Amino acid sequence: MTGLRWGILATGGIAHAFTRDLRTAGRTVAAVGSRRPEAAQAFADEYGIPRAHSSYEALVGDPDVDIVYVATPHSRHFEDAALALQAGKHVLIEKPVTLDADEAQALQDIAADAGLLAMEAMWTRYLPHMVRIREIVAAGTLGEVRTVFADHTQRISADPQHRLNALALGGGALLDLGVYPMSFIWDVLGEPTGIRALGRLADTGADSEVAASMVHAGGAVSSFVTSSRGAGPNTASIVGADARIDIDRVWYTPTAFRVVTPDGDVLEEYRSEVDGRGMQYQALYAEKLLAEGRTDSDLLPFAESVAIMAALDEIRAQVGVVYPDKD
Repeated sequence: MTGLRWGILATGGIAHAFTRDLRTAGRTVAAVGSRRPEAAQAFADEYGIPRAHSSYEALVGDPDVDIVYVATPHSRHFEDAALALQAGKHVLIEKPVTLDADEAQALQDIAADAGLLAMEAMWTRYLPHMVRIREIVAAGTLGEVRTVFADHTQRISADPQHRLNALALGGGALLDLGVYPMSFIWDVLGEPTGIRALGRLADTGADSEVAASMVHAGGAVSSFVTSSRGAGPNTASIVGADARIDIDRVWYTPTAFRVVTPDGDVLEEYRSEVDGRGMQYQALYAEKLLAEGRTDSDLLPFAESVAIMAALDEIRAQVGVVYPDKD
C-alpha cells in the first residue's frame, strides 16, 4: 500500500464501492468509522483495515488518518466534512457535496481557512474517457459546441422509507442522480445563464423526475432528464458544428464513445479499460494534488461545486422541492 492514509467515514454501499477501488489501486486505508461499532468492525474485517472506530469523532481524530472520505447521506455531508476539516483532515466528499449552496460555501471557507483540501467526489470527471473527451473538445475537433444532453435515470425504489424518497436525508432524483449530468454539462459548457425546469414529486415531496433545459454563454443550450422510478438509456452527447461525441451507456461510468461527423464518419472510437468501478481515479487525483502542495482540484474546483449546488437549488425551487429547515 502507498500514498495518503485514508479514513472512511460511514459504511454504506458507496463506501464499500470506493474502498474496493482504493484497494484495487493499492492505496492505504488506515481506518473506518461508523456510529454503529459492529458496522465499523465488519467493514474493517472485510477490507483488512487496521482500525475500526465507533464514532465519526474518533475517526477524524485518528492521527494515522490523512484524508477522510465522507460517505454519509446528503443531509450530513456538511456536518461530517466540517468535523473532519476542523480535525485537520483533508476531505473527499461524496456528491452532491452538500445539501445546498450555502452549506457548500461554508465548507469552502472552512477548508480555505485551514489550508486543507476539500474536493467533491464527482468521480465521473476523473475517469479516463472523460479526460479524453475534454482533450477532443479543447482541440476544436467538434467545432463550436452547440448543445449537450444527457440522462441519468434509474429504477430504484418507490418505498417512502427509502433514503431517495426521504426529504430529511436530502432525497430526490435531482441531488442523487441529476447532479451527474449537471456537472457534466457544466464541465463542457460552463455555468448556465438561464435555467428552466419541470418535475414530478413523489408522495413524500421528494422529486422522482426532473427535466431541465439551460442556456450558456455564447448561446449553446443543454438539457438533462433524471428519474428514480424508471431506467432510461443513460447516454450523453456533445454536439458541435463539425462533429459530435456520442457516449455509450452508462455514460457516467467507464464506457465507450465515438466522435462522429455530420456525414456519419467515425473519427475516433474510445473504449475504457479500467480496473474495478473506477472510483480510484478521484482518490489518485486528490493524492497528486496534495503531493504537489495544492489544495483545490483544477478538474473540479470547489468554487465550481458551490456554483453547481446553487444551480441545483434553483432547479429544486422551480420544481417545488422543499427540504426541512432549509427553505
